[in-house]
Amino acid sequence: MLRSRQETVMHSYPGMVALVTSSSEGKENIMAAGWHSYISYEPAIYGVAIAKERYSHSLISSSKEFGINFIPGHLAAFIQESGTLSGHEENKLAKLNYIKGETIDCPILSDAYVAYECKVIDQRTYGDHDWIVGEITRFHKDDSKFLDNGLPNFTELTIPLYVGRSQYLMVNNKVETKNFYNK
Repeated sequence: MLRSRQETVMHSYPGMVALVTSSSEGKENIMAAGWHSYISYEPAIYGVAIAKERYSHSLISSSKEFGINFIPGHLAAFIQESGTLSGHEENKLAKLNYIKGETIDCPILSDAYVAYECKVIDQRTYGDHDWIVGEITRFHKDDSKFLDNGLPNFTELTIPLYVGRSQYLMVNNKVETKNFYNK
């Protein structure tokens, strides 16, 4: 039965987690972001919510560019780690292969099945996060992971969906659960 309540009830998962890459003045970082969205198809515009205290926030605010990367399920532990460790203290990118973007100076993950290069066109504060909006200036896609109609080929790709509390559903031609609770 649905009940009214005063306290915040957050329900936005399960959902895909984007790995946001950033670079400024020789410093690079990667962070996991659960709050992100395509905003416009033409022109291609993407947005991501990032708290001001995040290391990535300062890099993106300085450089005015960022990468959005989606990686397959076998790397879900890295997604979890990227969301729990701070780039202030550790170079999280040292654990993955990447290339520099073609239109931005941010890393693009070599293991991504889809990645976007974005240049910031707007940044606004909403509550405890900034909504950072970028025009997509370059697209990267591993065509082997998709069918001819553009849908994921779930015999070739497992997509990790974050459920909450360090748990992921692995969506492919079967579904399994992975738990990355800190022990």
